[in-house]
Amino acid sequence: MTTLLQRPGADRLARLRTPRWYRLPRWRRLSALLGAGLLLAVMTGEQGNGRDLLYSLLGTLTGARLWLCLGLGVAVWALAELAPRGAAGRVAAVLPRPRLPRAAKPVLVVLGLAVAVLAPLGLSRATNQVLVDWVGIYVLLALGLNVVIGWAGLLDLGFVAFFAIGGYSAAFWTGHLPVKPPFELNPFLVIPVAMLTCLVAGVLLGGPTLRLRGDYLAIVTLGFHEIIYLVAKNAEGLTHGSNGAFGIPHFSVELGPVSYRWKLDPVDYWWLLLALIVLAVVVLRRLQHSKVGRTWAAIREDEIAAAAHGVDTVKYKLMAFAIGASTSGAAGVVYASKVGFVNPENFPLLYSVLVLAYVIFGGMGSLPGVLLGAGLLAWLPHALKDVVDQKDRFMYLGALLVVMMIYRPQGLIPAGGKRVGGNGR
Repeated sequence: MTTLLQRPGADRLARLRTPRWYRLPRWRRLSALLGAGLLLAVMTGEQGNGRDLLYSLLGTLTGARLWLCLGLGVAVWALAELAPRGAAGRVAAVLPRPRLPRAAKPVLVVLGLAVAVLAPLGLSRATNQVLVDWVGIYVLLALGLNVVIGWAGLLDLGFVAFFAIGGYSAAFWTGHLPVKPPFELNPFLVIPVAMLTCLVAGVLLGGPTLRLRGDYLAIVTLGFHEIIYLVAKNAEGLTHGSNGAFGIPHFSVELGPVSYRWKLDPVDYWWLLLALIVLAVVVLRRLQHSKVGRTWAAIREDEIAAAAHGVDTVKYKLMAFAIGASTSGAAGVVYASKVGFVNPENFPLLYSVLVLAYVIFGGMGSLPGVLLGAGLLAWLPHALKDVVDQKDRFMYLGALLVVMMIYRPQGLIPAGGKRVGGNGR
């Protein structure tokens, strides 16, 4: 009896099952890197000319810069794809896998905190301003968003709306909105109140919507951001509209003989943000290894299987939304108190996209990855300020993300354990 391979047309079926060469991952990565090289050539080429809309593009595509950038992309691809890996694998199999001693981890944490505390003392005022306004604020936001997308597997495109709620909470409870509070609070006392407000807002948003998944949930969160933005912009009797709220006081401490008031020095705000980040990391780490954290992991990996085992998925997703939103409230209060002013333009949708990119770049679900990724990418525009035009800095960020997603889609420091996909990603 003839076998299947001996039948007429079997070789044709085998060829149909074999993917075409251009569909192989190696060549798809080459295409992506060539596209990144083209983007790099455009970014570093001639500046635009208002009289000729194609001046910059034509100057880039006809010069040697294009071939240099494409050659750089091919070199990166060749180095990553064609380098011999057998010898490296054999050496890695023979050598013992390095393990960090358990006693060394606290030492590294203490050293890292010492550097974070003392480094601003040797930096310029402008650099410390970037540390506060970008690095510190966005690390705190990324920690909250990591709970939502990294641990619970939910996609939130309007996360900065909670940041705005925190900022306007600071303006309200310090008496700088048209609607006056029942009593005024010190900005330190506004932090827990703003966190509670954002937690309630997360519950109100998630309650009717968390039965949605994937793109549908992302669209709802996007709409939530637009609602908050438009209310802040148009409700002049509530928020001062586009004019914003002025005169928000700085933080101050008055305990008996101890009296200290934060001023315009960014170092004070950096230390305050650092304390909030450390507190958030400690709480979230404990939460990650609790029953709630394990339940979030089960929902992220397979929500249907988790529900089949009796997990109340809506309840735990609601908890993720609320807890993640609360850190944004604290960040909003610190930002509003430092700047002394909030208006709707401080909270555009672009910031939600940036925070999402920071979390993905660092490693979804990984606290060290989120800290490192958010810190590096938030610092990147400042690092490029002397060599790249301000309008082009985010293009470099996009090119870096493209290369990162090609060769390390799990992020800089991936989360431990096997990840088999998630809801809405």
